[in-house]
Amino acid sequence: MATDRTVPAPDGRTLAVTDGGDPGGVPLLMHHGTPSSGLLYDRHEALAREQGIRLLGYDRAGYGASSRLAGRRVADCVADVHAIADALGLERFACWGISGGGPHVLACAALCDERCVAVASLAAVAPYGVEGLDWYEGMGRENWDEFGAALAGEEPLREFLDPIREHHLRIGPAEIVSIFDTLAGPEDRSVLTGGFAAWVTDSGKRGLARGMDGWVDDDLAFTGPWGFELASIDRPVLLLHGDDDRFVPVSHGYWLAARIPGVETRIDANDGHLTLLERRMRDVNEWLLARL
Repeated sequence: MATDRTVPAPDGRTLAVTDGGDPGGVPLLMHHGTPSSGLLYDRHEALAREQGIRLLGYDRAGYGASSRLAGRRVADCVADVHAIADALGLERFACWGISGGGPHVLACAALCDERCVAVASLAAVAPYGVEGLDWYEGMGRENWDEFGAALAGEEPLREFLDPIREHHLRIGPAEIVSIFDTLAGPEDRSVLTGGFAAWVTDSGKRGLARGMDGWVDDDLAFTGPWGFELASIDRPVLLLHGDDDRFVPVSHGYWLAARIPGVETRIDANDGHLTLLERRMRDVNEWLLARL
């Protein structure tokens, strides 16, 4: 069973960490999506035990039981990752991140110390306003509207997100697809059932239970300067994306893949966004383990 603990960040904040999988296994740190939390999915935990992985999740700043870091950039997660590695005594580890966690694992690939050996980025959003990318093309209306609110500033974003957060907190697994109306294509809808739907629902509720600061700060960080250059990435990166991704269109994946040094790219016509978490984690783990 996974255990929850808190660790101190260097600036006095608190970080909530979930420790699961094989206690003696190779450490992999998961960066959750937006909005979500470090709650571990039981199938991911079972796979981690099978593969000899100590699977770690953490609530990004402002989510769940982790203290807020107002005005944070994507790059600011690196100090928190180092704090977790220090507290848990991790000498070597890898990271993977999904969706909103994708930019954060790329920050780790660029800025973490030598303990972080490799990262996997799943369906990551690309930087906003960059040349060569129509950022909104193919994006579902919910995310289109959300990022439009983010560009208007923190207060308009809070006003936009407040009723959506309340909806997240009220619904059960059977209703979770209602939040993803134009975001979830056929492939994503096919996996958003049973235990997976329950985990997506519970993880979102954990992340948003104490407020929306983490969600707000994520959106503002994605649409502002990230605080690092992709060209500075200096360790192995695996990039996965699905052709039928309407949360983060596949064009974001192609744009990132063209700019990350030495990246290994896997883009599948049969995947959406959420399907990566249900279908591809064995392959992701194997790729990371081969580099540890």
